[in-house]
Amino acid sequence: MGDGPQQPILLVAGPTASGKSALALALAEEFRGTIINADSMQIYRDLRILTARPSEEDMARAPHRLYGVLDASETCSAARWARMAEVEIAAAFAAGRLPILVGGTGLYLRALLQGLAPLPEIPEAVRRRARALHRELGGEAFQALLRERDPESAARLNPRDRQRLVRAFEVVAATGRPLGDWQRMAEQKPGRPALALLLMPPRDQLATSIDRRFRDMVAAGAVEEVRALLARNLPPEVPVIRAVGVPELARHLIGEKSLESAILEGQQASRRYAKRQMTWFRRQMPDSPPLTVRSFPAQFSESLLSEIFSFIRLSLLTAHP
Repeated sequence: MGDGPQQPILLVAGPTASGKSALALALAEEFRGTIINADSMQIYRDLRILTARPSEEDMARAPHRLYGVLDASETCSAARWARMAEVEIAAAFAAGRLPILVGGTGLYLRALLQGLAPLPEIPEAVRRRARALHRELGGEAFQALLRERDPESAARLNPRDRQRLVRAFEVVAATGRPLGDWQRMAEQKPGRPALALLLMPPRDQLATSIDRRFRDMVAAGAVEEVRALLARNLPPEVPVIRAVGVPELARHLIGEKSLESAILEGQQASRRYAKRQMTWFRRQMPDSPPLTVRSFPAQFSESLLSEIFSFIRLSLLTAHP
């Protein structure tokens, strides 16, 4: 592979528990790839089990980048991740390897492929006030307050989505302009040639896998991971505190829920998260140049590999020499 910004990259995307990591590993071994994490929680080192990071054995089979590289006390925005990913993509190309971006965080992928709006710097005093208001009011009342200043953002956000609600409030409070205005000012960078393999299993099949995997995580030590995380007394606004499964298992650890109830709630939270991911990918990843999207209505299995390998050779490697 040569060097240059127009070289194609490969994306492996889809909801949680769809088999993205296994597919990415098979691709890396077949096409001499470097796997680059595009999951907003797997980038943190504190929750290896609960975020389903690749095992040490899998990571030894092919180069893996941006897994467990940040401490839980840090915040990784989509823009920060995109900058880190660009470095790893360039390094992969320089080594003659195919960059394989794998993850279910749609905003991360959009930041890499299209760029993000040039949002303004928010004064720290405004940030503190927004977080304090959210803690005081709770999600639904805070959303109602946001609706008075930015009805567009309030209408599209879930009242449980604390991070995005607070962000929208910060922007309008600091600038007097709603978040949507800033987003529409985005200067989109030229698109990067990319092929996206999208795993979109049937809902019932995915729900079964999610439920089974959550129990497996608990059996493998997820409760102990959350216990160690809570012992750090991190600020409630750090993203890792909101990782799927953390709030549910935390309620068990403080005595509010039995372990079985926490597991059931964690499974439900995981299923809701998967549904949001699938909705995002259906709406936000159109199959149009320079992005080619191939969707597979199934979880990953080795029976798909022959078709996928042939598709990549025809559509990616030979189309963009």
